[in-house]
Amino acid sequence: MSPLRLALQTGRAALDFALPPRCAGCGAITAEIDLFCQQCWGEVEFLGAGGCSTCGIPLEATDAETCGAYLASPPRLDRVRAAVAYGDTARALVLRLKYGRKTALARTMAAYMKRALGDLQDALLVPVPLHRWRLWQRGFNQSALIAAALARTTERSVAVDLLRRTRATPKLKGMNVAARRKAVGGAFALRKGGEVRGRRIILVDDVFTTGSTAEACARLLKKHGAASVELVAWARVVRPTVA
Repeated sequence: MSPLRLALQTGRAALDFALPPRCAGCGAITAEIDLFCQQCWGEVEFLGAGGCSTCGIPLEATDAETCGAYLASPPRLDRVRAAVAYGDTARALVLRLKYGRKTALARTMAAYMKRALGDLQDALLVPVPLHRWRLWQRGFNQSALIAAALARTTERSVAVDLLRRTRATPKLKGMNVAARRKAVGGAFALRKGGEVRGRRIILVDDVFTTGSTAEACARLLKKHGAASVELVAWARVVRPTVA
């Protein structure tokens, strides 16, 4: 073993002893980074490759390949996938990343999201943007951090500033579908000089709920000639809360 490799391994061992890897969910010590402990692993609902061929929503007790919602109103997004279902543990990671400033969790999310990217190796990763005031308050765009981590681990190209949110939009929680679409309509633009004609785009976001924001982004990208627009998220709402 070379002296350099020995030094690196020794340094890694010392670092792990001083700052051992911890569970992304609860903080318990784990064997490797970006892992969940046994309890948190059991609480996370991982989404596989099944479900609706377009939106990825799990389909139960049916041989259909597409869901009824897609057949009734085909979306602008060509494909949607998420690593996990939105639940307590998945939500905790999102909150710790966004408001707890635990930016290393972007790498953890990306580690599980990369399997949902599909085979479009030439696709351009594009994070869903924040408005500049929200970006100033938070200091970072969590979707951009995740997209950059995905680009590093999958050797794909990323354009973190391709899309701009041109106006602040209200929180969409509690709005019906029509109100959500109205709230985000016309709220996005391409950066000056941005070119997407003929490109395959994969939008990156932390949470996928009704898809209104992603649909607005997809509508804009296709208007400017994008060949296809998909979305990959850390978590998605699978069972909407009933009021």
